[in-house]
Amino acid sequence: MRKEEIKKLAFCALFGALGFVLMLLEFPLPIIPSFVKFDFSELPALIVSFVYGPLYGIVVCLLKNLLHLFVTTSAGVGEVSNFILGAIFVGVAGAIYKYNKNRKFALIGSLLGALAMAVISIASNYFIVYPAFSVLYGLPMPAIIGMYQAILPSVDGLFEALVIFNLPFNFAKGIIDAAICFLVYKKLSPLLKK
Repeated sequence: MRKEEIKKLAFCALFGALGFVLMLLEFPLPIIPSFVKFDFSELPALIVSFVYGPLYGIVVCLLKNLLHLFVTTSAGVGEVSNFILGAIFVGVAGAIYKYNKNRKFALIGSLLGALAMAVISIASNYFIVYPAFSVLYGLPMPAIIGMYQAILPSVDGLFEALVIFNLPFNFAKGIIDAAICFLVYKKLSPLLKK
C-alpha cells in the first residue's frame, strides 16, 4: 500500500471516530418525533469526501456507524439508516465536487447531496427502517404514525408523515452540516492534504 493511501485511511479512521463522537451528541427536536434525533455526524465524512473523494467520505460514514453499534439502542437499524443516508449525502456532494473543485461545485454538491439524502430517507424509512423497528420492538405501525400525529393530528399514514417531517428534517440536517463544513474546510484542508 502506498504511503498516500495509508495516510488517507488513517484520516478516515480519525474522522470516523470523530463522527462517532458527534453521533453521541444527538438531540431531539420538538418539531419531529423524539426517536428521530439530530446530530452533526456527517460533517467529518463530508470534509473527507471533499478532500479525498466520495469513496473516502463513505468509508467515514461506515466507520462511525460500526463504532456506534457498540452503544446502539436501535438494534442496528438506526446505524443502517444513518449509513445509507450519510453515504448518499457525502457520496453525491463529493462526486460533484470532484468533478470541479471549487466553491460553487462544493455548494451545488452539498445542496444536491442534502436533497438526495432527504428524498431517499422517505424510501429507506418506509421500506426498511420503520418496518424493522415495528418487528424488532413489537411496535405496531399505527403507534409509530401516532407519534407523528401527536405533533400534527392531520397526518394520515406513514408516507405522509415521512414527507411532512422526515424529508425537510434530513434536508435541513444536510444543509447545516454543509454550512459548518464551509466554515471549517478552508482551515482543515491544507492540514489533510499535507
